[in-house]
Amino acid sequence: MKIWPLGALLVVLALPAATGVAEMNNKNGIVDVPSHYSVDETVDRIKAILQSKDITLFALIDHSGEAAKVGMKMPPTKLLIFGNPKAGTPLMLAAPSIAIDLPLKILVWQDAQGKVWISYNSPQYLKERHGLPESLLPNIAVAGTLAAKAGE
Repeated sequence: MKIWPLGALLVVLALPAATGVAEMNNKNGIVDVPSHYSVDETVDRIKAILQSKDITLFALIDHSGEAAKVGMKMPPTKLLIFGNPKAGTPLMLAAPSIAIDLPLKILVWQDAQGKVWISYNSPQYLKERHGLPESLLPNIAVAGTLAAKAGE
């Protein structure tokens, strides 16, 4: 594991064993964390963690399942939309524009080589995008924690 400093906040991410580093696309703020499980197993792990933490799963969108319904094929790809009004409301009060990125989302997907990834928006990216105060970063750091625990 590696600790990435985000000002006063430290977010711990699970890292790929082969490279020793989580992959973050600095251009768009998306963090990709590898999973050692299938897409469905990873989604189930995330759902169990959400339930244990009393975080609401608002929706689970099966993009690949929807593609199959229209005769198209794509690798397994599922989006989980989750949150907690107790954590999200202070964010929206501080920076109303963050409502466009809330509830939080985690994408679980399989690449062309069969590797499963867990992707989410970096808290630092969201902070900068919406001008959030540093003190509220813990309210959105949950996605990184979920990705780390679900993929290990």
